[in-house]
Amino acid sequence: MATEAILKVEGLHKHFGGVVAIQQVSFEMQPGEFLGIIGPNGSGKTTLVNLITGFVKPDSGKVIYQGKEITGKMPYTIASFGIARTFQMARVFYHLPAYKNIIIPLCSSRVKKLRGGQYGERDETAVDLLDDMGFERDSFVPYKLAGSLPHGYLKRLDLARALALRPNLLILDELFSGMSMSEVASTLPLIEKFNREGLTTIMIEHRLKELFRVVNRVMVLDFGQKIAEGSPREVMNTEQVKKAYLGSEVEID
Repeated sequence: MATEAILKVEGLHKHFGGVVAIQQVSFEMQPGEFLGIIGPNGSGKTTLVNLITGFVKPDSGKVIYQGKEITGKMPYTIASFGIARTFQMARVFYHLPAYKNIIIPLCSSRVKKLRGGQYGERDETAVDLLDDMGFERDSFVPYKLAGSLPHGYLKRLDLARALALRPNLLILDELFSGMSMSEVASTLPLIEKFNREGLTTIMIEHRLKELFRVVNRVMVLDFGQKIAEGSPREVMNTEQVKKAYLGSEVEID
């Protein structure tokens, strides 16, 4: 028996003034699938995520999550349904210690409901989650002000905040952006773990070699349109995608 899609995007369209950002984009995701979304700068990737997560309202089209239409609902409502995301520029509370950034989502009604009406030991849970993200608890990094942390830690803190909501669908918007090669290398195993554990994930990324290590399927956008969808090898061998990337060379193992 076929599994019902966890996410259905049907004909999403969005324009800003005279600029069409997303043109009739449709796709589906099955539970446990890991989808990569790629495309040149300005192709509409982040706009698409903003439409799914409620930060931007579409001009037309639908977003259906777990059989329920969520089109245009507020971001906090969509998050309460189990969709969590990160941002290109980490959105954290810079004036709070890193672990207190995690306590905020741990206090959400969603987490309380999933814990059977109890919040549990939030400080310990927050530090444990940061430790999983590479925040060495013995070095007191989890207790430092977020604003004092290097960029790579900020991106992982943003990721930890999303995971604290215990999402059913995780959306990563250029998680590796601005990271050094060593920071990417240390973060990639965390992403590979999501795939092994079956967490349904959408990942926007320009580092294609790293992205192709973890995704099951790739969707390519160009000028707001979906121009290809399939395995990494399939999409990178299509003429439209080659033209969109204008000769960029990507090795697919």
